[in-house]
Amino acid sequence: MTKIIPFNDHIFEYEQWFTDNEFVYKSELQAIERLLPSEGRGIEIGIGSGLFAQPMGIVEGCDPSENMRNKAIEKGLDAIDGIAENLPYITNNVDFILMVTTICFIDDVDKAFEEIKRILKSNGAIIIAFIDKNSPIGRSYLENKEKSIFYKNAVFYSTEDILEILKQHNFAIEETVQTVFGNMKNITQIQMSEDGYGKGSFVVIKATKV
Repeated sequence: MTKIIPFNDHIFEYEQWFTDNEFVYKSELQAIERLLPSEGRGIEIGIGSGLFAQPMGIVEGCDPSENMRNKAIEKGLDAIDGIAENLPYITNNVDFILMVTTICFIDDVDKAFEEIKRILKSNGAIIIAFIDKNSPIGRSYLENKEKSIFYKNAVFYSTEDILEILKQHNFAIEETVQTVFGNMKNITQIQMSEDGYGKGSFVVIKATKV
């Protein structure tokens, strides 16, 4: 519950960050869009206020923060109450799932990925986006997490960590891309994503249910 409170209480600050860091945000959207399936039913786990779902054309998702859900609903999205470890969706009924930084706030990652696997159709995809803890921005977030409204209680992962979790849960890794190169304050245009990881701070992995 402590991980939810900041998002419930600081919606303005949350959305303002994406306004203040416009080209970081747009670079992240570009990287996600590159791996996102163009067809099928998609949901976002941790839909928040809809800042990623809406531009990606995803119209439904779940989030434990009531105030965030209400903001998403105002934007025309079907945002329902739910956490990754107990997803409010029926089995084998979703073509793809998007998670953006949500993994940092999940209490039981193994249970969450079992749930993800449960609701995905055969060959369904998980697109997981996150800040790599070994990247420049990841290291900065780790060093300053006690001062952060949102990341104080977060758990950061490396790309290798996420790849290993996916493999443990029998997901097939399809593609990995990266973006947000260098200091965020110096990003004044959209950065095109590159294959792989190790240079960019924001990493997106696409994997499919086997």
